Amino acid sequence: MAVTEERDPALGTVPRPRPGRWVDHYDPEDREQWESTGRAAARRNLWLSIFAEFLGFSVWQLWTIVTPSLNSAGFSLSADQMFWLIAVPNLVGATLRFPYTFAVPRFGGRNWTIVSALLLIVPCAGLAVVVQNPDTPFWLMVLVAATAGVGGGNFASSMANISFFFPEREKGAALGLNAAGGNLGVAVVQLVVPIVVVIGGGLALERAGLVVIPLAVLAAVLAWRSMDNLSAAKADFAGYAAAVRNKHTWVISFLYIGTFGSFIGYAGVFPTLIKNEFPQVSFDWGFIGLPTVPLTLAFTGALVGSMARPYGGRLSDRLSGASVSIGAYAVMALGALGAIAALRSGSFALFFGSFLVLFVASGMGNGSIYRMIPAVFRAGLTPGDGAGLVLAKREAAACIGIAAGVGAYGGFIIPRVFATSMTSTGSLVPALVGFIGFYAVCAAVTAAVYVRGRATRFAGTAI
Repeated sequence: MAVTEERDPALGTVPRPRPGRWVDHYDPEDREQWESTGRAAARRNLWLSIFAEFLGFSVWQLWTIVTPSLNSAGFSLSADQMFWLIAVPNLVGATLRFPYTFAVPRFGGRNWTIVSALLLIVPCAGLAVVVQNPDTPFWLMVLVAATAGVGGGNFASSMANISFFFPEREKGAALGLNAAGGNLGVAVVQLVVPIVVVIGGGLALERAGLVVIPLAVLAAVLAWRSMDNLSAAKADFAGYAAAVRNKHTWVISFLYIGTFGSFIGYAGVFPTLIKNEFPQVSFDWGFIGLPTVPLTLAFTGALVGSMARPYGGRLSDRLSGASVSIGAYAVMALGALGAIAALRSGSFALFFGSFLVLFVASGMGNGSIYRMIPAVFRAGLTPGDGAGLVLAKREAAACIGIAAGVGAYGGFIIPRVFATSMTSTGSLVPALVGFIGFYAVCAAVTAAVYVRGRATRFAGTAI
């Protein structure tokens, strides 16, 4: 195996019997190293990681914006089939988050970013091919849509990679920025794709995939040129196993379905819900010379949800993660009630506003749940218990990865619940009623376990 001779401009490398930019002796907790070389390298890797993750989220959600326009392009899909095309990428993406968590320690953060970015070409090229032929078998369309799940897996590897670069005192902010940057990919793809596919007249859905391919290549090239692999990045299988055995990992994962699962699930179905329930709604871009583009307003849901995430964490720092989470579930229930009222009255304005409430509350809930995790695993520790604190940090880190995967299954559950509601009753109302009940359960579990229960054993500090 070839020996690398490359040198990082900030950190430098030592020749090693393996290819790639491998950095040895990197310790972000060493303040002298951090101030002299570490911070610059960490920030450079962070921004490039955000770009790659942003593209991953964009590809993951491509079918959410293409699907509502397929029948206009000559396809004859039922509502149930449309919801399958939206749901399947989320199912695959959620599942891939588990192995992707261990890809960075195994292959290196730089190397895996290159690979994961290039993998995005597969779903984009596949989409560009199948949407041009209305005779494409539905099973093949589902298979191609499933490949978009690789974009959902990128979140786990990106978060794992960045966690190795930053010291504990700055890790929360870095991971929050990384997560928010990725989430914005959902909003951007729902804004840009409807415009791209109609530029020049007609409806060219294949452009939805083609426009991302050069960006994926660019992300891979930038990672190859400027990112680093850290020798210190090791997979913590013991910490992961301990987290799997801890019941709070699964309680938090359940609660995260209610927040992130709602965010990614609603983001996926929002364009289709608007198309099906309010087909007369469109947005006139004539003032800049473009034709009328339907569904464009759908992007604002994912946008406000992404922007709300950091504020959920900040508010939790002032109050507590548990109390903010309970508030988020309550507001989400109110948003669902508003959507029910909108459907019954036929008011698009109320429907749109109610979903924005759902997105904001779910985004803030994402931040508050993540804020709870370190506190939950430190609960019950006595001052000076160094070994216990180390184990708590390892379990908390593993829990974050597990919850991210489990929570993403909400992106599959929500479209399928809506589909079942539509096919069984012809209405979205039963699905929304079910979601209200689910949020009530989530709030009750949070209150029972983390307000009245576990918080009392946390040395006087609220979770």
